[in-house]
Amino acid sequence: MPLTPSHRILLIKEIASRLESEEWPFIDVILKQFSLPWSDEWRGGKDTYVLEMIQGADDQALIDLAQHVGFQFEETPKLRVDPPFWRKGMFRLFVSHLATKRALAAELQESLLDFGISCFIAHNDIEPTQEWQTQIETALATCDALIALLHEDFHASNWTDQEIGFAMGRGVPVCSVHFGQDPYGFIGRFQAFKGKRKTTDDLARELFDAYRKNKQTQRRMGEILIGLFEESGSFAEAKSRIGYLEDLVLWEPSFSMRVRNALKNNNQISGSWGVHERVTALVKKWDKQGV
Repeated sequence: MPLTPSHRILLIKEIASRLESEEWPFIDVILKQFSLPWSDEWRGGKDTYVLEMIQGADDQALIDLAQHVGFQFEETPKLRVDPPFWRKGMFRLFVSHLATKRALAAELQESLLDFGISCFIAHNDIEPTQEWQTQIETALATCDALIALLHEDFHASNWTDQEIGFAMGRGVPVCSVHFGQDPYGFIGRFQAFKGKRKTTDDLARELFDAYRKNKQTQRRMGEILIGLFEESGSFAEAKSRIGYLEDLVLWEPSFSMRVRNALKNNNQISGSWGVHERVTALVKKWDKQGV
């Protein structure tokens, strides 16, 4: 299983406390070796610096770093292997749809990848196998949000209402796209998008805008988009992804350090025309707001 929030807090606290006694250069060496953010600009103390740099680390990185500094659980938590259908480092979106509309769902899935959103497309088979049903349950248990594509007869499906109920029970954001079926029941209380006469690219942009603004998902989207920017593999990707960062409505102090470091360390970012200036302007904007 993944680390619980309590486990993560314990590890972060122990790591920060134990690294506080180290010299600044050695702290940065350790962070770099574990592929964690670091910065040569910091106004606070060592403990708050380490806290800021490691709070977004994945579970395995926290466990490995904790062991490095001499801390270990009495029984090391066993991490669940991430389901293969989610793209690593992306926002996880469960798409509930009718089987007859799977082609549209697949097009939307492709369009959302550009925004750092990985989709699970649940095929609405008549007689699903137990393995298929288990995958559906796993996807519902690990998604960050659910979107329902509301075509006519959506409500008649044996599965779609259950998928929505599962996601609502977990408390993740649930939205719908209106393709002829009006939102109904509990889902009628939530945000609905108009789907008719729109391309999947247009719809993907609307969904991205919603998740970057939603208070439940804005921090997660920020972390994901910062990570994608750092990993830009071409000038075009760097230019496209800095645009997504400019759209963020929430900014963490570590984000400024990470984009500056990406500018230094990734030549696809530093060499992309205009990106250097946009990074500088972006950091300056958030610095003025005291972030």
